Parts: sequence; C-alpha cells; structure tokens
Amino acid sequence: MTRSKLREHCFKMLFCADFHPAEEKEEQLDLYFQEPSEDDTTTEGKELIVHSVTMNPEEEAYLKKRTEDVMSKIPQLDEKINEVAEGWKTKRMGKAELTILRLAAYEILFDQEIPDKVAINEAVELGKKYGGSEAPAFINGILAKLV
Repeated sequence: MTRSKLREHCFKMLFCADFHPAEEKEEQLDLYFQEPSEDDTTTEGKELIVHSVTMNPEEEAYLKKRTEDVMSKIPQLDEKINEVAEGWKTKRMGKAELTILRLAAYEILFDQEIPDKVAINEAVELGKKYGGSEAPAFINGILAKLV
C-alpha cells in the first residue's frame, strides 16, 4: 500500500476517533479494520471503491501505531496549530480540516522521514478530497506558517 493510502487511512481513523470519548478510542481503532468495503457509482456509471481496509498485518500494525502516536500528541499539535492560525483556533475549525492539520503537523514536527513539502502537499490533497471548498488554501496557509 502506498504511503498516501496509509496516510488517508490514518486520517479516517483519527477523524472517526475524534467523535468518541477518550476511553473508547482504542476500541474504535480496532473496529476500523472490521468495517466493510464501501463502493459507489460515478455519474458515468463506473463503479468506484470509496472505502476498503484490505491490508496486510504489517500495514495494519503500522497504521494503528501511527494513529495512536498522533492521538497521543494532539494537545501539543493543537498548541502549535493555534500559534500559527491567525484568527482561528482549533475549536472553531471543521473536524476534517483540523484532523488533516493535526496529521500533517505531526509529520512535520515528529516524523523526520517525511519532508515538510511532502507533508504539506499530502495534506492539501486530503483537504481537496475531504474538506470544504476553502480547505486546501486554509490547510496550505497554516502549514506553511508552521514550517
């Protein structure tokens, strides 16, 4: 599985976990891997897989650990995001945009294997797919200031 796909799954896991109490987060991470695949049909009639968690055990273990690592640093990540987000605080941000920012901030601040440019670009792409129409520019602006 590509790093981009793993990142997207990590985003989805973080996003889902954010809607549950802290004591349920571990269980929610485990349940993510039991979700059935979802598909949809495009306007052209082509079948499109929307969600599939088919992966090998190593990828699953990596993804779960990565998600737990990000979740353990959310207070620090939110503090850094709040420092650079002029006129915005994390509690006012949309859940999708905030989750994308947290994941990218984690990569920028704590993962030396991922270049900052890659973390920002991947976050902008997630913003295009899952955020509102202004999300890509918003995400890019905040992460550029963070770097």
